[in-house]
Amino acid sequence: MQNNFNFHTSHLSKSDTNILLNSVYQWMMIGLLVSGLSAFMVTHSTFLLHLLFGNAYMIWVLFFMEIGLVVAISAGINKMDISTAKILFILFSVVDGMTLASIFLIYTEASIVTTFFIAAMTFGIMSLYGYFTDKDLSSWGNILFIGLIGIIVAMLVNFFLKSPAFEWWISIIGVIIFVGLTAYDTQKIKEMGEAMAESGDTKSLSRVAIVGALALYLDFINLFIMMLELFGNRRS
Repeated sequence: MQNNFNFHTSHLSKSDTNILLNSVYQWMMIGLLVSGLSAFMVTHSTFLLHLLFGNAYMIWVLFFMEIGLVVAISAGINKMDISTAKILFILFSVVDGMTLASIFLIYTEASIVTTFFIAAMTFGIMSLYGYFTDKDLSSWGNILFIGLIGIIVAMLVNFFLKSPAFEWWISIIGVIIFVGLTAYDTQKIKEMGEAMAESGDTKSLSRVAIVGALALYLDFINLFIMMLELFGNRRS
């Protein structure tokens, strides 16, 4: 996910360049916790399971709600009040958790937990790489974005084809793309923090933190789902 911002300035010292990343990770963790609680509630409610997954159209409703919320946050972040941005992020986390509840119907709990920790470790390593590397990862941006669009198109096509082999390749390529996006997005967020420190900008910090958290949240969740497709054990 790529986000460009033009903000006004107030004051931020050079020693505070890590404030933004700390805020990003805090909001990302809040989003994951909310999604986890949302998924837990759905999987433990017969009514919600029937409502969401007993109707083939409901999954599409949730999907388009997620897309709409991502667009609203990313495109409107400069104009909306920060409290509105936070509410929309929490709402997105709730909706995404409702969608993720379906994995508990498909995969065993043991494989979900194992894959989650593998994805978390991979995400952590690549995020650290993006933060500490001296290599400029900006050249990855266009390639990863094109690959992301390709993955989305391929997933939509395979929704109708239902090809296991095609799904396997989508997952392999998806893991590569989201591993790259994790490092790329982390470096970009770090650069935003450094730019804010140099310009003395604090008014935009909370807004950038929400968008950054959304980007890394999406990187992690999609990495987890792609890995689950590859390594998860399906229920018999």
